[in-house]
Amino acid sequence: MSRVYICSCFGVTEQQVKKHAADGACTPRQIASACKAGTDCGSCVRRIQALLGRGACSRGELVEQGEPTRAALDEAA
Repeated sequence: MSRVYICSCFGVTEQQVKKHAADGACTPRQIASACKAGTDCGSCVRRIQALLGRGACSRGELVEQGEPTRAALDEAA
């Protein structure tokens, strides 16, 4: 079985990202908290977003987890 690396900086594989997502990490920030992927050069963030897919978490789940919503970001601007 070949390993597909998502984050070269920290050696994080696609399988590891998928496992963290299955365990409840549904934003790139939450993946970063779980395994550091995306926190160095940032080139893997788009690949992480693609793996997570759109709508990986509902808006309600994100609010409960303390993630800012688009409306909150617009108000802050």
